[in-house]
Amino acid sequence: MKPYDYLIVGSGLFGAVFAHEAHKAGKRCLVIEKRPHTGGNIYCEEVDGINVHKYGAHIFHTDNREVWNYVNRLVEFNRYTNSPIANYKGKLYNLPFNMNTFYQLWGVRTPAEARTKIQEQCKEYEHITHPQNLEEQALKLCGKDIYRQLIKGYTEKQWGRPATELPAFIIRRIPFRFIFDNNYFNDPYQGIPMGGYNRLIGALLENIEVRTGTDYMAHRKELDALAEKVLYTGCIDEYFDYACGHLEYRSLRFEHRHLTDIEDFQDNAVVNYTDRETPYTRVIKHKHFEFGKQHSTVITYEYPDDFEQGKEPYYPVNDENSILIPRKYQEFAQQQEQVLFGVDWRNIRMQTWTIRWQRH
Repeated sequence: MKPYDYLIVGSGLFGAVFAHEAHKAGKRCLVIEKRPHTGGNIYCEEVDGINVHKYGAHIFHTDNREVWNYVNRLVEFNRYTNSPIANYKGKLYNLPFNMNTFYQLWGVRTPAEARTKIQEQCKEYEHITHPQNLEEQALKLCGKDIYRQLIKGYTEKQWGRPATELPAFIIRRIPFRFIFDNNYFNDPYQGIPMGGYNRLIGALLENIEVRTGTDYMAHRKELDALAEKVLYTGCIDEYFDYACGHLEYRSLRFEHRHLTDIEDFQDNAVVNYTDRETPYTRVIKHKHFEFGKQHSTVITYEYPDDFEQGKEPYYPVNDENSILIPRKYQEFAQQQEQVLFGVDWRNIRMQTWTIRWQRH
């Protein structure tokens, strides 16, 4: 008999929830993590009493009451509501696109006026019957003002390519809300763990053996020998030694600044910079997530970055290869009897592969 029932590669939410449920079911689990800490990308670093989202802002949200009750049994969540603001060349706009946005763009005050304005803008591009790229698709869906001020620059920075070189399928639809409501998510449940995400991960991994600073790919043979089954949550192409080719990823770079003499750098948790010239995509003020009253503040500039070996892959580039190559890896994965993969193959076109919990 091997020492463990499950070797869980990765200690983010997927791996931690799996380990928690398996442990409750009496399974012997070993969680390994390449980074020097648990939590994956939701890890928080405490600075002057502020929980800094080290790898970018993460807001927990769900439309599933069972999921919401599940996490709240582990730790208490606050009532934080995600309401980002867009900064386009110094002018501020509310997100998502709602009546506040339309008033700021055009001075319209009623839903009827807003609909008329959007229809007028879209009519200019009604000759585009089969959009060939993201730019044509967006212009057809929302017209020039919203596209040029709030979509084009941000999207090009995010993907590292001109919008004319991005596939049209990235944008299927553009949601318009004809109400004065800046709540970004439609989900009825959202918030941040009180005390930061580390408390949630700690509760999930309580009484479970965890080894940080452990590189699975570098020690795969000896680690696999420790458990009956493996749950793998890393990059699927790396697992199969790039047998079907490399997936193209985008990376991110975070510049954290502790401003000891400034109490409130910006009066919002997240401000997106949607012009192409500003090199970063957003600025995050972390204490806003937990309604902090500290006399200093910590902000983070988030820069999109080209991926190369040695950098962290954050999401796959959304093009035809990101559809075709994973399908080949899916065939390989289905042949692995002792390995479970944290990939939702049904949503392979999504910007980031959705992780879902499965009972085994």
